[in-house]
Amino acid sequence: MLRIRLVEEALAERYADQEMRCPMHLCIGQEAIAAGVAAALRPDDVMFSNHRAHGHYLAKGGDVKAMVAEIYGRSTGCSGGRGGSMHVIDQSVGFMGATPIVGGTVPLAVGAAWAAALKGEDKVSVVFFGDGCFEEGVVHESLNFAALHKLPILFICENNSFSVYTRIEERQPRRPIHVVAQAHGWDAWHSDGNDVEAVNAIAIEAACRARAGNGPQFLEFDTYRWREHCGPNFDDELNYRSEHEITAGKAGDPLLRSRSKLLQDGAVSDGELDKLKEEITDEIDSAFEFALSSPVPTYADGAGKVYAD
Repeated sequence: MLRIRLVEEALAERYADQEMRCPMHLCIGQEAIAAGVAAALRPDDVMFSNHRAHGHYLAKGGDVKAMVAEIYGRSTGCSGGRGGSMHVIDQSVGFMGATPIVGGTVPLAVGAAWAAALKGEDKVSVVFFGDGCFEEGVVHESLNFAALHKLPILFICENNSFSVYTRIEERQPRRPIHVVAQAHGWDAWHSDGNDVEAVNAIAIEAACRARAGNGPQFLEFDTYRWREHCGPNFDDELNYRSEHEITAGKAGDPLLRSRSKLLQDGAVSDGELDKLKEEITDEIDSAFEFALSSPVPTYADGAGKVYAD
């Protein structure tokens, strides 16, 4: 979680240099979901994401240098510098792709789960999406298809209560999202998305049930997005969220909660955590140096990248 937070804060700080020319959606405040779910997976499990993909990619084992280079549009990026922040892909760690099209990766994740089931492979497919995505027709078609074929897939709904600037109460009837998913006849879970241990415990059990042939699992986690929908800044001045709400949302900071618990339990010391932060900061500085010294893609680099070989 700390690694994800520090990487994104560094991206936000350097975005003003105008050298990162792609739109960027940060997950600051939502790190516990990515970390908790990814820690429950095996290396060969596959993951799909959305426009807010940095945390998911890093949690799955993604390379910081490759991600930063991608955001800078360099040829050493994980997508060859052709995708930017919202089109991250790295099959070497089982991160099968992200796209800004709302709901676009949900049927792809279902397809991956179906392929695994047909091949008899002991692995699960995981897809992350927001509460706004639950209003897309393809999501419900995918839920139905996955339930029908009892596919080994985890649907992870990161509910931060907003679709851009519109509250969930203005977009959906007053009923829990996970209850709608449960109506398909399979397991659904709901928990605090800022408690990484709770997230991880649920994800472990859900992944085990999916592998055991119990069909798809739907996990809804409540969380809070700190910064603007798209961009590196805060958007408090737009007044779509009250000052009290923002303060309350940030009070649930998953990093502070985990740090306090670790220190209280005696699992680590302040010095060890500070040293960890220094090590991650050095890693991030190295990643930016690597990205900025990498070449930009050429027209030749694009050859053969439209269709699979």
